[in-house]
Amino acid sequence: MLEKIPVGLVFSVTGPYSAVSSAMLNGALLAIDEVNSGKAYDFALEPKFVDPAGKVADYRVACEHMLKHDQVRHIVGCYTSSSRKEVIPCFEKYDGLLWYPSHYEGFETSSNVIYTGAAPNQHIIPLTKFMMKAYGKRAFCVGSNYIWAWENNRILREILTANGGDVVSERYIPVGSQDVDHLIADIVRHRPDFIYSTLIGDSRYAFVRAYQELGEKNSAFQANRVPITDCSLSEPELLRIGPTASPGLIASSVYFQSIESERNDGFIASYQARFGAQTTTCADAEASYISVLLLANAIQRAGTTGIDAIRHAALGSGIDAPQGRVTIDADNAHCYLTPRLARALDDRQFEIFALAPEPVKPDPYLVWLDPVADGEGDGSSQVGREIPALRSRLRLVK
Repeated sequence: MLEKIPVGLVFSVTGPYSAVSSAMLNGALLAIDEVNSGKAYDFALEPKFVDPAGKVADYRVACEHMLKHDQVRHIVGCYTSSSRKEVIPCFEKYDGLLWYPSHYEGFETSSNVIYTGAAPNQHIIPLTKFMMKAYGKRAFCVGSNYIWAWENNRILREILTANGGDVVSERYIPVGSQDVDHLIADIVRHRPDFIYSTLIGDSRYAFVRAYQELGEKNSAFQANRVPITDCSLSEPELLRIGPTASPGLIASSVYFQSIESERNDGFIASYQARFGAQTTTCADAEASYISVLLLANAIQRAGTTGIDAIRHAALGSGIDAPQGRVTIDADNAHCYLTPRLARALDDRQFEIFALAPEPVKPDPYLVWLDPVADGEGDGSSQVGREIPALRSRLRLVK
C-alpha cells in the first residue's frame, strides 16, 4: 500500500476573490490526481482543504492547525500577499513549507517558502515598459488597500519617473469594496494615458464595468484609447466582469489559456474534464498545478517529507509546464517563468501579443532592474551583460 502524504490546500473559494481561489484549488487538485494515478511516484498525496473565506486571520488559524496538529509539512495556498505575510511565521515556527502559487510584489524571501508565481520583473516590469512606449507615461493607479497594490504602484512610479513620466493619481479602496464612482470621476479629472489596476476580486469587476460605462458616454475613455492594465487579471475573472466590459483589457502574466502547445492543450483538456467543459484555466490555476508537481518530484527525489531534504531537492529542479519550462531558482526559491502580454478578446479569452523569448530568471528584489524603457541601459552593468534575460525584454507576436 502506498504511503499517504498529507498536503494542505488553503484557498478562499468563498469571499471577495473566490473566482481566482477556486481556480487555484482546481489546479492543485488536478495535479494531485495526476500524481496519485501516475506510476512515477511511490506515494500518494492526501489533500486537506480549508476555506478561509478571504479572512486574513483565518489563514493563520488554518495553517497553524495543520502544521501543529495534523502533521502536515507542506501547504499549497494563499492568494493575497496579506494572507501570505500572515502565515509565514507559522511555517517558520513549526518548520513547514509553503508553496505559494500567486504572482506577487516581490521583496521577500523565506527559507520556508517556495514561490511558484511571477516575481515583479516577470509581470509589472515588462507591462510598464510596453505601456510607456505604446500609450504614454502618465498612469492612474487604483488598487485594493494592501501590500500587493502598494508595492506594485511604487515600482510603477519608480519606472515612470526614471523615464520622465508620472503617476497622476494613486487611489485605494478596501478589499471587496464596490464603491468605485469616485475613482471614475478622478480618472476623468486627470485624463491619464493608461490605468494600472491592482484591484482584486469583486472590486476589480465593479471598477471595470464602471469604466466601460464611462467609455460608452465619453469616447476619450474607451479601452483602445486609455486602457486598463493589470498584472493579476485572469480568465475566470473575465467571466465575472462580463462580455461587454472585458474586451480590450490588457494583462501581464506568465500563462494564458490561449498558449498554443501540445502540453497546454493536454492541461486544458484534463482541467475541463475534471471541472467542467465551461471552465477556463488561468495563471493562478497553473501556478497551483505546478506547485504540487514540483513538490511531488522533490519528495520522490528526497525519499522523505523532511523540509530540509525537500527544499534541497526542489531548488534547481524543473518541469515542462503548460506555460513552458519552469525551474526553481536555486538562489532565491522563486521560479524561472516566461512573461507574456495579452488583450482580452471577450469574457473568456486573451490574445497574446508579446512574450519573452525564454524563461526569465526571477528577480524578487529587482537587483538587476534597468528602469530605462528600452531595457538596454548604458552598458555599464556587468551583471546585465552576463545575464541578458534579466531585462525581461518581450518580442511582439506577429
